[in-house]
Amino acid sequence: MSGKIPGRAILLPVSLVAAFLFIGVGTVLIGGRAGEILFDHPSKHFPYPLTFQNVMHVVFFIGLGELFARWRSGLQEEGHIGQRYLPEDEQTVLTARDLGPIRIRVAKAHSREHGFLPSLIDLSILQFLSSKSVDQTAAVMNSSLELIAHRVDLRYGIVRFIAWLVPTLGFIGTVYGLGASLSEAGNSTGDLNIKEVAKTLGVGFDCTMVALAQSAILVFLMQLIQEKEETAVNLAGDYTLRNLINRLYQG
Repeated sequence: MSGKIPGRAILLPVSLVAAFLFIGVGTVLIGGRAGEILFDHPSKHFPYPLTFQNVMHVVFFIGLGELFARWRSGLQEEGHIGQRYLPEDEQTVLTARDLGPIRIRVAKAHSREHGFLPSLIDLSILQFLSSKSVDQTAAVMNSSLELIAHRVDLRYGIVRFIAWLVPTLGFIGTVYGLGASLSEAGNSTGDLNIKEVAKTLGVGFDCTMVALAQSAILVFLMQLIQEKEETAVNLAGDYTLRNLINRLYQG
């Protein structure tokens, strides 16, 4: 199994440092048109590095940090499947007195937020010991699976918000660029400098291009990582059903 999953108190500062390093190194190494697209450097309208693109980079890296935590969680949950908490042969039948040692082991392997499989096994054993009913145990396991799946979905709320926020910031940057171009054209007292107006428009559209690319990356990674966690939930339910619920003997 993977190590401890970092919390937001650790992820946020690490994500901010990574974003600042990306901006700093990118500003030094990337120049020309690529530097204008990615960082709006040199910036005509903002004191660098306070540009729309750099704000989007910071938000983007915060989203990557959240996804990293979810990826680590998915790895950890998949790791529980191979721990052989339950007998996996085709002959073993479990009675109430066989469940005590199993529960002692799984009780140490899950917490309130993590450990889908040991949590399911622990809850199912408790239900069976109290009710002596396989049907009630299966019903409780199914209800617990639904709650776990809902909890996994809720964990991606911030990432979904960031995937929405990044292109929104890009559109705001584009609107600002359009407004700045119109303002330059309206305030011109002599010959209109078409080149400068076009450059301002270009910076505005660069914001949207960078934002859409970042949003696409976040959504793609989110789909892959969420699928990993949801697969872990399904595997936990299948494992518990095959190796615990179907082996319980009420006699």
